[in-house]
Amino acid sequence: MNMDKPIRWVAVFGMLLFFGLMAQVNYVQGSEAESLRTDPHNTRQYQDLFNSPRGEISAGGEVLVTSPPTGKDSPKFGRAYKDGPIFAPITGFFGGSGTATQVERAYNLLLGGKDKRIANQHWFDTFIGKKPEGANLELTIDPQAQRTAYAQLKAQTAPGRRGGAVVIDAKTGAIRVAASWPSYDPNEVAPQTGDKGVKRLDELEKGSGVVRPLNDNALSQTFPPGSTFKTVTATEAMRKLGMNDQTVVNTAPLRLPESGINLPNDSDSGACGGQAPMKGAFAESCNTSFGRLAMQLGIERLSQGAADYGFGKSVMIEPYMPAAESDVPINFRGADGKQQHTGQDATARSGIGQENVRATPLQMAMVASAVVNHGKLMNPYVVDGVRAKDQSELYKASPKQYGEPLSGDQASQLQDMMRAVVAQGTAKNLQGMNIAGKTGTAEQDGNPNARWFVGFAPADNPRYGFAVMTEGSGFGATGAGPIAAAIMRQVLKK
Repeated sequence: MNMDKPIRWVAVFGMLLFFGLMAQVNYVQGSEAESLRTDPHNTRQYQDLFNSPRGEISAGGEVLVTSPPTGKDSPKFGRAYKDGPIFAPITGFFGGSGTATQVERAYNLLLGGKDKRIANQHWFDTFIGKKPEGANLELTIDPQAQRTAYAQLKAQTAPGRRGGAVVIDAKTGAIRVAASWPSYDPNEVAPQTGDKGVKRLDELEKGSGVVRPLNDNALSQTFPPGSTFKTVTATEAMRKLGMNDQTVVNTAPLRLPESGINLPNDSDSGACGGQAPMKGAFAESCNTSFGRLAMQLGIERLSQGAADYGFGKSVMIEPYMPAAESDVPINFRGADGKQQHTGQDATARSGIGQENVRATPLQMAMVASAVVNHGKLMNPYVVDGVRAKDQSELYKASPKQYGEPLSGDQASQLQDMMRAVVAQGTAKNLQGMNIAGKTGTAEQDGNPNARWFVGFAPADNPRYGFAVMTEGSGFGATGAGPIAAAIMRQVLKK
């Protein structure tokens, strides 16, 4: 009898372990199955998809990506990208090495026919053992505007350097353009390329100099935004300091308090000659006034104000398709590897988009879009809808608000300030081109400047926010402004 009791306890414990194991198995196979299957680190999700036709990717009624048969046993189907380098920042690639990027990764299960929405809708096919066919994606991209952006960036970016452009429908968040130069051809790493494609993918990942083709310069790379960041500084001056576009600001020379070095203006005449309404200081891009405003706000307020626009976090465009994180650091790692606090001098330089401030063209297009949309910032997205092969709708994009970084009245004032940049300020060369915005020319430690133009179109009744950045000598007004005008001319044709 004395031995029976321990045996019973062992039996009970064994049964508990058994039921615990069964519960874990059911949890993994049920609740966790989908997340494990779609995890970006799970390469097995791609391995069995090369022998089935994959869904098409289209934009503006134009088919951009197809899966033609290869005529081989493995893989039976390849992947073909029309104008591959032009659309690569959005489509990404589906590769023979069992990897995928951008939209190809974000909607991998739908494109490959593995998504439960297809199985649920076409349950009879599953019942009789017929493999579900991949669904088709429709993008928000304007194909002709995307081609214009790519051609313009290629022509205007300095050799061996980078350029990017983004256009957003401010009312919905739909991305109409996301172009990058240089780019790469997804056809070179498609499933049918085999070992040659794997080798090419390795070359692309290594890049050359600052050029990393797989990390596009529209969504996935950050640059110092220069004076275009004054839009954010002006927003915080309105929100936190009670200022408006007519508040007189000090534009006289500014001696930085820690180093005793002057923060220069491009010109110390006109609005930058002593004092001016903030609208005038913005139009003529007076560094001294916005450096003072940044110090008055403090780096914590400036960083938080930027965060309301999307800085400081990775903006999720689509599932598993994040943009690079833009940032206005409060603390940073110095040359000695130690954490340092952003001091007064650095805060002043941060207020004009220099020092450690970094932004993607997507982020700056989001800033412009909030100004257009009466202060409301919409979450950017690039997939408009997904349809099964029988044309039944599996997914339809629903615009979502990201935040509200400024009021409608403040947005209206900033619109007028951006119009003044073209009418009387640093971008008078863009008059008559139906766009408005802010120029920026950021120095990059001896490398070619990051030249920006960030704004909206049409000029009088805006609908789209945009950002263009190219690296090269000269200024944003000439190195990015005409590119923006050409892109928006095409966008506004629709």
